[in-house]
Amino acid sequence: MGRPEQVVSRTIEPGVVARIVDDVHQRCRGDRSGTPADYIPELAAVQPDSFAVCLATVDGRIYGAGDVETGFTIQSISKPFTYALALADRGPDAVAERIDVEPSGEPFNEISLDPVTARPRNPMINAGAIAAASLIAGRDPADRFERVRRYYSRFAGRELSVNDAVYASEARTGYRNRAIGYMLRSFGILDTDPDEAVDRYFRQCSITVTCHDLALMAATLANNGRNPATGEQAASDSSTEQVLSVMTTCGMYNAAGDWVTTVGLPAKSGVGGGIVAVLPGQIGIAVYSPRLDRHGNSVRGVAACRELSRQLELHFLHVTRAARAAIRAAYSVAEVPSRLRRPTEEIAALAAHGHRARIYELHGDLLFAGAERIVRTIEEQAGELEALAIDVRRVGEVSAVAVRMIDDLRHELFSMGIRVALVDPDGRLGHPASRIDPDDPSGRVFIDRDTATEWCEDIVLAHHRPADAPPRAAITAANHPALAGLATSDRFGLAQQFQVCAFAHGAVIAERGSARSGLYLILEGRVRLTFEGTDGRTHRLLSLSAGMSFGEIPMLVGTPFGNEVRAETGVRVAVLSPERFDRLTAQAPERKLALLEQLAAEAFAQIDAAVRAIAARGGDY
Repeated sequence: MGRPEQVVSRTIEPGVVARIVDDVHQRCRGDRSGTPADYIPELAAVQPDSFAVCLATVDGRIYGAGDVETGFTIQSISKPFTYALALADRGPDAVAERIDVEPSGEPFNEISLDPVTARPRNPMINAGAIAAASLIAGRDPADRFERVRRYYSRFAGRELSVNDAVYASEARTGYRNRAIGYMLRSFGILDTDPDEAVDRYFRQCSITVTCHDLALMAATLANNGRNPATGEQAASDSSTEQVLSVMTTCGMYNAAGDWVTTVGLPAKSGVGGGIVAVLPGQIGIAVYSPRLDRHGNSVRGVAACRELSRQLELHFLHVTRAARAAIRAAYSVAEVPSRLRRPTEEIAALAAHGHRARIYELHGDLLFAGAERIVRTIEEQAGELEALAIDVRRVGEVSAVAVRMIDDLRHELFSMGIRVALVDPDGRLGHPASRIDPDDPSGRVFIDRDTATEWCEDIVLAHHRPADAPPRAAITAANHPALAGLATSDRFGLAQQFQVCAFAHGAVIAERGSARSGLYLILEGRVRLTFEGTDGRTHRLLSLSAGMSFGEIPMLVGTPFGNEVRAETGVRVAVLSPERFDRLTAQAPERKLALLEQLAAEAFAQIDAAVRAIAARGGDY
């Protein structure tokens, strides 16, 4: 049997994508039609119902289901890789003089050449593959095959070996391939010993791989020839492009047309039961199941690739523009807080525990590959999180599979006790804004990131607000922080000048552009200062809670209100009217000066907080 198969422990990723791969595996495993290849005796002896599905991303993540580490021989899946090595050794022009790149429309082992060019029609049929094998450089036959084996190993990310029993079986029964070799020699396509070229072809077909190996080999092709796990450049960009082009039109033999229309991925099958498929720039797929159809392709493998392409929307003609979504920014609520000005004890709690809530800003198209990276990143960072928000406002195209993956992620995290919000004012992911059911695993949907950040902060505070914190005393005008720095007589004297008013939730307290109407000390509830965004929606500039104040700038400078002020909850405020404020100049100038100093400090703090919040978001909301 030759060298024992190398056993390598490699991680299969869990999570949302893993469940999709497992679902495809379950859907296809019941099909027991077809039979293993029997013209090579050793292939007829394999376990016919072994089945594996693997998906590898261009950054080296592997998702798999079934017998992913079961070894089998690579067979004709070797053809694109030997073709790539021939291109590297001889150059594309020299290879093109020996091998065409046109679909054959004939069985893969047909003894024929193109009647016009007298060359093999493409490198994916046996005639073209034997011609490619003859072009490999080396000192002698052993060195030339060793270069092939090492080359395949660079794509797989581990040392591969030959199954000597399968090789001997192929060599013993491979009369048709020998006939093809002698035909090629007679037409001048081979200028070396045809037996040597055919023997090299038998050996390359007998290299043992697993579904895991093939997925990584496919992902290396998807990644412009660079192995995403090892970082090694296995093939050049240009040869990878050439190989994928030929795989698209010729890789599935005379079923290539049906494959391109229903699956839409460059692919190559082998009579050992394997199939590799590639979505350039995104993923590689590998499937293993030995039962073959009349074309020599794996029955379950074809079905699984079709199902993956359908569910994940992988058809390469669907990807009409940049296919990757990315996380534009990610940060905790401790790093970038909301615009709600909170009391000191809440600020301290968020400083200590705000890392437990994160905001993820996305941009680009949200198709499968981008969604996979986003979902995986969030799963990896879920750890200590208690809440997170996903902002999709900068996302372009959104695929159905991306919506499904994010919904699955939200349910998964909800089961772990992590609440997830969306910032999705246009309902791109299919959920209406302002969802409020606390038991809904979909969480909340907000029109802007700031309110989603506040929601995340509230969840953290619900878990980490000090349990022994004394209840806050009721706020009056006399003990309001805006007057706290004044002498006792001044504080109580000024407090008598304020009138207490109440506003219902949603009531407008001051319109944008309105004249000064008073100095407002918030005794209970919250108010919101708003502005009109470039999206035509109203957004929060700042929210103020009990113990804070507003109206200082209009009172001090005489300018109109720059922003609308609205009651965010039921609100009680103490109001110093403009008339009473002005009379203080004559009646109590010292008190007015002390009040002005307090108001200036408070106004500066509020403006500074708003500016820092906006700057942290790049002027966004």
